[in-house]
This record gives sequence, structure tokens and C-alpha cells, in this order.
Amino acid sequence: MKTENSINIIPRKKHNISRRDISSNALKVLYRLNKSGYEAYLVGGSVRDLLLGKKPKDFDITTNATPEQMRKLFRNCRLVGRRFRLAHVMFGLEVIEVATFRGPHQYTNIANRNRCQCQKNGMLLRDNIFGSIEDDAQRRDLTINSLYYSISDFSVRDYVGGFQDLKTGIIRLIGDPETRYREDPVRMLRVIRFAAKLNMQIHIETAKPIVNLVTLLKNIPPARLFEESLKLLQTGFGLNTYMMMREYQLFQPLFPILAQGFTTQGNSVMERLLIQVFKNTDIRINNQMNVNAAFLFAAMFWYPQLELAQRIVQKNSVSYHDASILAINEILDGVCKTLAIPKRITTLIRDIWHLQLRMSRRHGKYAWKLMEHPKFRAAYDLLVLRANIEKNQQLQHLSCWWTEFQSAVLTQQKNMLSKIGNEPLMYRNSTKLNYCDINYNNRSSST
Repeated sequence: MKTENSINIIPRKKHNISRRDISSNALKVLYRLNKSGYEAYLVGGSVRDLLLGKKPKDFDITTNATPEQMRKLFRNCRLVGRRFRLAHVMFGLEVIEVATFRGPHQYTNIANRNRCQCQKNGMLLRDNIFGSIEDDAQRRDLTINSLYYSISDFSVRDYVGGFQDLKTGIIRLIGDPETRYREDPVRMLRVIRFAAKLNMQIHIETAKPIVNLVTLLKNIPPARLFEESLKLLQTGFGLNTYMMMREYQLFQPLFPILAQGFTTQGNSVMERLLIQVFKNTDIRINNQMNVNAAFLFAAMFWYPQLELAQRIVQKNSVSYHDASILAINEILDGVCKTLAIPKRITTLIRDIWHLQLRMSRRHGKYAWKLMEHPKFRAAYDLLVLRANIEKNQQLQHLSCWWTEFQSAVLTQQKNMLSKIGNEPLMYRNSTKLNYCDINYNNRSSST
């Protein structure tokens, strides 16, 4: 390794990145930029993951070519972004994102002032100022995400100490942490996400301001917070992320309805379900299995919805069915004020919750019709999850019945249906099974 000024240049023989592990389309973009006289570097998460021996999800590139120059150079290029203009080079389903080197946003001349807009609290709204690679390195958020792989000599360039932080397992913000968090409060979530994902320690100076700045997340659009919530909880490290978010008090701004039900010992039925659903989601992702955001949110918010329905029944003397509809609407409206969950997902959440009421009705042909519902499997999974968490005898009996019924042949299914009338009364006909016997409100045992 050699150092020029504050640059740490790691030559090819001192690092493990090989072009064999880089997307062929990313290499095409790098080579064309380089041959056209522009600087071109692989940057960010792809360099970090390659150095860690992991397979990158995507490959981002940075260059001194402007977005307009990129569009002239690549016919398969389109420009996107408002806060900062980016070039997307399209190769079928693969998109190579190319960003021009960013410059410092504290420019005072009129031309650059028009390209950069900030709120009074310091949050950046628009930032189309270009600069050098040194400027760009300082503008990135984490040191480990500010490493540059050069296509010209295959070296790795480090301007902020990211190579050493990667080796020692440290998550560190570039620059003054409080200033950087105020520029973009989502950086607090990114710090947690990468610490959980990479099993690294957050540097003390990076961690210190977080608890005092969590309220800044209220300034982030709900649509962006929804996308961030999926990155936090659906990337295979959801449980670790959840525990760290609670430690740094970042869970409450995203999920205030859930935070209201947290207990001192963290052992309420809702908290136990959260831990289990995050564990299950991590297992599925790490085994390359599909995950469903609707199921995740349906499980997470099941108990707040259930508790509200119970209160409505007690106060208004309405049926369980009507109470559940009112509770579902109110809970989802509250959730969407913080996280702009798309309607296509909230519709599925409603289906999963409604099916919880219907799972105990199994007479005649009803059980077969229920199995034909598109969200039956998700509803069944939630039923099993609830039964395992609550240790409720009725729920356990019902979940076991549905488990056996799905795998049984037709004659066995008919026999199972004929025996329902002989089941103990507590196992039959019960919207009450889903509401009155849960004992969710009794938190004294866990606190």
C-alpha cells in the first residue's frame, strides 16, 4: 500500500477483488468511460462486499462524466433523480447506476446555490453539485462505503480510512455525525442496518448523537420510510436490526403503534411474536426463499389490531366482526401515516387478518373454499405463529387441525370434517376464539 497526500492506494496484489466477480455489464460501462477519457470507478457497497468476500447485490459506478455526457456516451442510458441526478445504463433487467462525483454543498456562488437546497434544520432537499473524487469520498455516508475500485490499474482507493474500518469491523460516519444526520436523518437507519448486516460495531462518535436526533425522522416522507423499513427488516438480518433499533430508540419513530406495547422486560406476547417473525423472515431470506411484506406487517401489527378490537367490543357492544373491521381500518390508517404502505399491500394485510376470523369455521364445504383463497397460506402461517407464541390450547388445536387437513387425502378430509361436531365446544364456532381467549391485555406477567 502507498499513500499520496491523504489517499491510501491499495494495489491489486494487496486486495482480493477480481474482475471475474464483477458484473460484465458494469465492466462494459467502466471500460467505455475509461477509454473515452473519463475517470471511472466501482464504488460503494459492491467494493465493500467484494473485499469481504461476499457477492454484491448490484454494482454502482462513479465518474467525472456529467449525466448529460453519460447520455451521449450510452444510448441505453436514462437520467433519473431530483435531489441528485443519476444515470441508469440499462442492460435488460440489470441496471448499472452511474453517479457523477459529488462536490461539497456549502458553495456560495449563485450557480451552485440554485443546484443545492436545504431546509432550515440542515436536511438536504436538492444537491446537484459536482466535484472531484476527493470531494465525492467526503460526501459519502460511511467510511466502508467510500472505497473506489479503479478500472485503470485495478487498485482500491481509500480517502477516508474505510479500508482499515472494514478490516476492524467499525461502522463510522464520514464528517461530523450530527451534521450528517441532520442533512439526511435516514443515515441513522443506515448506520443500524449496516452494523446489523455486517455484524460490526458502531463507532462511539457515530452512535452518540442518534438518541437525541431520532425525532428528525418525522421530517422524512412516509413513502421513503416504508422503503427503508423493508431494507431494515427484509434483508436477512431483521432480528439483529430490530434489537439494535430498540437499543438506539429508532424503532419507535417508524413503528409508534408497536412501541406503545413494549414492556420493560421485552417479553409480552407481541414482543415475542415480533422476535419470532423476524427470525422466520431471516431464515427464509438466507435460504433464498420468497418473503411477503404483507405477511410481515400483518404479523407485526396483529396484536395492536386485536387489542383495539377488544376495546371497541367492550365500549360499543358491537359484534366481533364489526369491531374487527373498525379496528383494522384504524390501525392501518395509523400505520400509513408513518409508513406509506401501498394499497396493494394493505389489501393483502386485510385479507390475512379477516381470514384469522374465518379459520375456525370449518363445517361442510367451508374448509375447502377457505383453502382456495389466495392468501390462505399466509393466514395459516400467521395462525400457526400465534398458536406457538401464545401457547393457547384452542389456537394450537386449530392450527394442528389445519396442518393435518391440508396434507390429508380427500377421504381423510371428509372424515375430519365429520368429526368437527364431536369436538369440545371450546374448539368450535368461534370468532371468540380469536378475541376473547387471547389475554393480550394482561401484561402484568411480562412486566
